[in-house]
Amino acid sequence: MGSNKSNGKVYCIKQAWQGLLLIATLFFTPALQAQKADSTANNTDTAGNTFVKRAQQLANAEAARSIERFKKDKVTIRQELLLEQIRKATEKAGSFIKSGLDTIAVATELDKIDIWYNIAGDGIFTNTGTSQTHRNLVTTSKILNELLHRCLLYKTKIDAYEKELTYLQYRIDSLNSDSVLYDFPSDSVALTKYIKKVTTVLKSVMPSDSALKVALPQIYVLQARASLLADKLAASLVQVDEFDAALSSQIFKREFVNLGGPVGFNRPFADILNVSVKKGLMNLRFYLGNNLLKIVLLLLLVIVAVVFLRGIKKMLQQSSQYQQNYSQLVLRYPLLSAILIVFSIFQFILPDPPFVINCLLWVSSAICLTIIFKGYITRYWMVFWLSMFLLFLLACAGNLVLQASRTERWLMLLVSLAGIGVSVFVLKQNRRHELREKLILYFIVLLLLFLLLSACANIFGRYNFSKTLLTTGFFNIVVGILFLWTVRLINQALALASTVYAGQDKKLFYINFNKVGNRVPRLFYVFLVLGWLILMARNFYAFKLVSVPIRNMFFEERTIGSYTFTLSNLFVFFIILGLATLISKLVSFFAGDKHINTGGGEKERKPGLGSWLLLVRVSIISIGLFLALAASGFPLDKITIVIGALGVGIGFGMQTLVNNLVSGLIIAFEKPVNVGDIVEIGGQEGVMKSIGFRSSIISTWDGANVVIPNGDLLNLHLVNWTMSNSRRRICINFTLAHATNLQEVKTLILQLLEADERVLKTPPPAVLVKEYNNHGIPVEAFFWVANIKKALLVKSDVFSQLDEALKARGIQIPFTHQELHINTNDNDTKNTNPPL
Repeated sequence: MGSNKSNGKVYCIKQAWQGLLLIATLFFTPALQAQKADSTANNTDTAGNTFVKRAQQLANAEAARSIERFKKDKVTIRQELLLEQIRKATEKAGSFIKSGLDTIAVATELDKIDIWYNIAGDGIFTNTGTSQTHRNLVTTSKILNELLHRCLLYKTKIDAYEKELTYLQYRIDSLNSDSVLYDFPSDSVALTKYIKKVTTVLKSVMPSDSALKVALPQIYVLQARASLLADKLAASLVQVDEFDAALSSQIFKREFVNLGGPVGFNRPFADILNVSVKKGLMNLRFYLGNNLLKIVLLLLLVIVAVVFLRGIKKMLQQSSQYQQNYSQLVLRYPLLSAILIVFSIFQFILPDPPFVINCLLWVSSAICLTIIFKGYITRYWMVFWLSMFLLFLLACAGNLVLQASRTERWLMLLVSLAGIGVSVFVLKQNRRHELREKLILYFIVLLLLFLLLSACANIFGRYNFSKTLLTTGFFNIVVGILFLWTVRLINQALALASTVYAGQDKKLFYINFNKVGNRVPRLFYVFLVLGWLILMARNFYAFKLVSVPIRNMFFEERTIGSYTFTLSNLFVFFIILGLATLISKLVSFFAGDKHINTGGGEKERKPGLGSWLLLVRVSIISIGLFLALAASGFPLDKITIVIGALGVGIGFGMQTLVNNLVSGLIIAFEKPVNVGDIVEIGGQEGVMKSIGFRSSIISTWDGANVVIPNGDLLNLHLVNWTMSNSRRRICINFTLAHATNLQEVKTLILQLLEADERVLKTPPPAVLVKEYNNHGIPVEAFFWVANIKKALLVKSDVFSQLDEALKARGIQIPFTHQELHINTNDNDTKNTNPPL
């Protein structure tokens, strides 16, 4: 645009100068000639003055015409620019409408939400009956929460779409309102051209402009509808919470007449079942869609467990140790055992699941345990388990019925009486000596207590309290038995794994099952008991009264200076950091000494993880630290400041520590020494037991553990006897007498070495004569052994065999000796005699 303006101005200036030059050519030259001819006759300047005035008038007229042309050109350029901007803005609006929000699909989804809302409100806001039920309120609350979440998502999209459309409409209107567009040319030809341009632009933008004018009112209507629906869902949620609180505060009060009394509200039981099924399926669909990754993770854990158990079973079958007895019950059906173990332990990774999800997990686990049980427990206790499982299924089905009815109350009473009868019969029989798990008797007593209270509450109109006790009682015994047998099967799997995997297998990440043990730790029992209590407490409204304030306390934002945090963020920070430290220690624990071999050849060398152990631990700690900081919401700029401050402090006050840490990293990358190597450092010889962050440990042959800083490990002369292989050369020194047949001795030694299987044939043994001196002939024999750990034993055996062979052939080994000669003088002896 600036370029067009400057070009127009230059064009006008050039036109003005051309006009002035034309005037000068036409008028100025003749006038000068006339003036020169008449100058002698007339001294006045009348002709010159007339010419100047005329020239001035012509110049002013030409300048006015140039300015007028410049203004018209400027208007034309501006009009073309505006028309182009209108065209682009309108096309952008049309493209945005086509590729943007599908208003029809959104309207359809809002219709679905409205329909689902009506289904969820059945029994709560419509067809309310005599009283509300706790299960219906809980299920409806979960559905309304999901519907509100979806409605708010759609509302956010609609708002963003409306905002963009409004901006585009404003942009087009502002361009159209520019007065330059309506400054028509005075020339008819120019006006005709301009009208054609406008007509062309209008034809190109008309479809998009029409679509924009239609889309805006539609989006306004859709936006209002989404807002009203969101407000209705939020208000309904508040109302449901109020109903639930009021119902729970009156849990022990009568809600209905006695079981044999008159019916106050009569709704067909088939309608109640139909609505309950719709709500249950809706809840299941929403939950699976929101937690699909966790469900997939659960199934992947099942697959891992199946592979692990099948691997144990296959190895036992190959070694003819597999037996179909009670101690190997976990291997009878690996898939069923894996489902039972994984579903029982890892069901807690699913956040706040609806009852239908819990029901599916428990029923699946119970079916697996039933099949595993077949033929392994006594018929009496198998009948008891099947009876409990059948009543448990009825209790689950009854808990899925969301609205109270007289038919359901009678069915609840029958199930309660059946459970009471079975419990009393089992307790009176007193066949506890046949039980594998004695704790089951306590579950039976607790079940009997719950069922008695449930039957009484049901008869006297305490429906919600009765249903809670009924379902809790059966869930208590079935889930308790599932957990007990889960622990037993895990113990069996660990015991069998520690037997089968006496060494460490790459497929199992080199886990040392001898260190893991053949039983789960006691802390695992504590977690299962807490999990069982949580599962039972979910059936009571009091659990919500306790859990919600705790959850709010953890997620409430707090501020220290400019930093905002929550307790949950801090909790996550310490959990991630603790898990990273724990995993690092577990890696060291499981893989720390597995590479140290007690014997064998080169095939028993380390499998390769030890060289990376330190680097793996450093990586785990570093990744854990950064993940913890990121998860806790700690600002990254603060992290750089902390790292900088630590760098300064480390540089001045922790030079030795940093030297050892850096040396540890160098050892991890360059690998001059590895865990399990036989080394000699500063006069200390032994096996490299571990390589840590700051220091390393050498286990000497005397059994002592020597701690050496990593800096000293690199600075001192490190001798690694097993860096490339485990072979070692042995040298035997001895001295022969001067008269010994050297060739015979050489042949004898080589025959002895070739006969020993522990002596390597490549490189071949060698016997060398070192020198010839006054004491004898020194001889050295060199040979290689495959395993350095057996070098001293082989050397001792070779010495013994050589000594026997030399003695048998009469070959003597001279020993260093000295002779003492005493000289006596006869003259001195004679002089010692006294004279006569």
